[in-house]
Parts: sequence; structure tokens; C-alpha cells
Amino acid sequence: MALSSILSLLSFLLYFIQLDVVFSGTVQKEGTICTVRSSINGSDDAPAILQAFQMCGTNGVIQLHDPLYHIETVMNTTGLSNVQIDLNGTMLWGTNLTYWRASGLPLGYDNFTTAWVLGGDQIVFDGHGVGTFDGNGQLWYNLANGVSNFPGRPISLMISNSTNSHYTGIRFVQSQFWTMAIKDSEDVLLENIYINSTSNNSVPARNTDGVDTLFSNRITFRNWTVVNGDDCISLKANSTNILIQDSVFHGGLGVSIGSIGQLNGVFEMIQSVTAERILAIGSRYAGYVKTWTGVQQGFPPNGGGGGIGFATNITFRDFTLQNLTENVAMITQCTSFEGATGDCDTSLFQLSNITWGPGITGSIQTDTLATMQCSGDAPCPGISLLGFNEVASVGAREIKCSNVVDPVGFNCTGPT
Repeated sequence: MALSSILSLLSFLLYFIQLDVVFSGTVQKEGTICTVRSSINGSDDAPAILQAFQMCGTNGVIQLHDPLYHIETVMNTTGLSNVQIDLNGTMLWGTNLTYWRASGLPLGYDNFTTAWVLGGDQIVFDGHGVGTFDGNGQLWYNLANGVSNFPGRPISLMISNSTNSHYTGIRFVQSQFWTMAIKDSEDVLLENIYINSTSNNSVPARNTDGVDTLFSNRITFRNWTVVNGDDCISLKANSTNILIQDSVFHGGLGVSIGSIGQLNGVFEMIQSVTAERILAIGSRYAGYVKTWTGVQQGFPPNGGGGGIGFATNITFRDFTLQNLTENVAMITQCTSFEGATGDCDTSLFQLSNITWGPGITGSIQTDTLATMQCSGDAPCPGISLLGFNEVASVGAREIKCSNVVDPVGFNCTGPT
């Protein structure tokens, strides 16, 4: 074969090799820095991202600087150590809902799953105010069609088995289900976080919690903005020493303690929680506490009950309220199987030492400042409402109570 023909063949083969490299997501490694280059044809970038974590997940830097990354498969990046993750673009989760429902990674609680589990020691994840998770959530809202805990909807990001870590400047839009879960973690700071998971049609965006904590200690949330249709920040089983500060909640249900007590006979607790300097705009509540009844009906995630334990030393203070839609303060121990009613006095889950105030100001659109429905089988001591005089309500200023022991700072106006 003539030399010119051989050179032409080599050029032809090199052209296609280069095309393959460009089309697929790739990792460029320089020293301890791994830069992920996204594909140009919309193919799955998750394998390249996983490769970057394998190469630079210990004492390294992972850069996601391209405008768009397509995530079509689950990602498990755990056991990291001293790693910095920089996200300057958008990570867009794929539309194969059948795949995600079948392949989600287990949360290990309530039969929920996640699309990405991330964990380790000394993780710094910086979105620089622009790095975005886009869950393509409207497809999930339409599929669920208002059904609570529709099976298989994945949590966008699960922070698991993490210590001494910092997440900042990240944006989340149209999350598939809960935006984040934090589980089995300690000493984690999450600040400057933006979440907007709302429906753009008549189908509600249910279960779009901003974040849920489980089995975690010393977790701080600071400077969050949450726009959603469910709990803005929710603290669940064995959450201790939680601090929520300087945040803005639009719509949603406000700060939630629970739900808890869903697992029959299982002991769980929530202890030492402070939420302060919060602006709640059009939310249902400022802060509320909810447990399941003491009678199991059905099975998780949409059923359950009969759990035992306690929630104590919880404070909601320095809240500014703009047109809350129901109550400033809410306690209910009547959560039950979907569609079931009754058994509201059966919970043995003990609630105590829960305070709203001081520094609660603003307005609500109802005549009821608070509704406190504690269980008859475990009445609530140490419930305090302090300084509600600065809250403007519509009509009468009701405070409805059941089974509240020696209320502090208020008188009950009638039963729930």
C-alpha cells in the first residue's frame, strides 16, 4: 500500500477516534485536579463523573465547569476524603422515569431511594451561586398526579456518612422528590442554598421537601431560600443539635419536626433544634410538629404508625411572617394512613419543651394563631408561645389545644 494511502487511512481512523472522545464525557487529570468535560450529543455524563471521583476523590479537586451535564444513571460517590467539588454548570437528570424508579439507590428508611449518594470526610461542594441540579421534576409531578410518596421517585442528593463537610452556593430546581436527605452524618454546614420545586401546571408538586435529616448530629442550615409545596426543612428520626438560621421560605409548610413515629415499636427521637431569623412568606405554618398515631395502619411509605420515642428542646424564634395561610404554631399527633381518620389520642411518642418565640411578628390569614393537638396517651408538657402580640390575624385570635399540660405564655381558647 502506498504511503499516501496509509496516511489517509490513519487520518480517517484518528478522526473517528477523536469524534468518540468528544461525544462521550471525559476526564482530564492534571495533578490532583480532575476536570469533567461533558458530552456534546446529550449522552450520559455520569460515567465520567464517577471516574473523576475515583481518580480525585481523595485529596483532590473535581471540576464540573461545562454548561450542561446529562445524568442518565445513578451515582454512588462515597468514602471520599478531603475533596473539593466545583459545579459551575447544570446537572440535568434524565427523563427515563422507568429506569429511575427501578434503579434508585436505597435511602435505608421508609423505602425511599436517591439518584446520587455522596459521602465522606472533609467534602467541600461549591456551586458558586450558579451550579444547578435540575431534576426534571415536572415529569414526576405529572406521573404522581398528587399521590403522596409515589413509589420510586428519587431524592436528588443524599448526603450519607459524611463528617466535617461544607456545601455552599448550590441551586436546585424541579427536584424529583425531596431535594436532599442527610443521613448518618455529623458536623455538616449547608449554606447559601436555593431550592425551587414547584409545578408549572395544575398538578401539585407534592413531597418536594427542601431537605430531610435522619440519624444526624450537629447539622447547620444557613441562608436558604426554599420555594416548594411541602416541608421547607424537615427533621426526622434521630436528628440532634440542628441549627436553622437566616433563611427565606416561600409557600410550603415551614419548618417541620417530623413526621416521626411511623415505624411500629421503633424508638426514635429529635432533640435540641433551633430555627431562628426566618422569613416565611405565604407558608402554611411557621413551625410545626407531627407524629403518627399509636396505631399502625398500612406500611411505609404511605402507611405506618405505632412508633415510640420523644422530641424535646425545640425552639422557633425571631420569625417574620407574611400572610401565613393556617397557623403560626402547630402540633398534631394524628398522622395516619392516607385516607384514614381517628386514633388521635393513641400516640406514645412524647413531645415536650417546644417553644415558639420570642420575636414572632407579621401576619396570618386566619383567626387561629395555634393548634396544639397532643395525644391523650402522652400529653405535652412545656409548650410555650411567647410574644405573639405582634402577629396580626383575621378575626378572633384562637389558640386551640388538646392534652397540653400547663401551657406557658398562652391560654387555650378551646379544643382542637
